[in-house]
Amino acid sequence: MTLDKLEIGNKATIKSINCDSALKNRFYSFGIIRNSIISVEELTLTKSTIEIKINSTKVALRLKEASAIEVEKCS
Repeated sequence: MTLDKLEIGNKATIKSINCDSALKNRFYSFGIIRNSIISVEELTLTKSTIEIKINSTKVALRLKEASAIEVEKCS
């Protein structure tokens, strides 16, 4: 499953990041790395941006960017 498919309030573990190196470096600077726990906090009304929480940091991503992050839902 990709991050853009995760529902609000759910938590997941990042399994892989499938994008170019520039975007991957941007993700790394936010702490979005493999095996981190991530949760979806908000989704804009136009459904073009997703707000995520990783550790204690909140980050807004475009849905297209979120679709590059493979996650596994935490039970």
